[in-house]
Amino acid sequence: MEYVVEFYRKENGDSPVEEFIDSLGIKHQAKVLRVINLLKAYGSTLREPYSKPLSDGIFELRTSLGSDTMRILYFFSGGKIVVLTNGFVKKTQKTPRGEIEIAKNYKEDWIRRKQNG
Repeated sequence: MEYVVEFYRKENGDSPVEEFIDSLGIKHQAKVLRVINLLKAYGSTLREPYSKPLSDGIFELRTSLGSDTMRILYFFSGGKIVVLTNGFVKKTQKTPRGEIEIAKNYKEDWIRRKQNG
């Protein structure tokens, strides 16, 4: 069974990861969506070069096109749900701490709202 990929939405309905994907050029979008489909198919078994664990249950989905390196952060919820939180074009060797913190905050918010239903 495939994994279900959800885009995290803030309480106001905005989706940071959707906005990130929409901001990319068409070739970059296609490449990112292809890797999201790999995540959908392989879930927690997807490994480098496509996926890498970061910290506290946050993972990064890794995509490159030419000299551009795109990252989408995500987490797993329950068995087969993957929640994409935020994305960015990577400019440095290490994933920026601030981006990981954003993903952690979105994860906490998502869990809190799911529990309060």
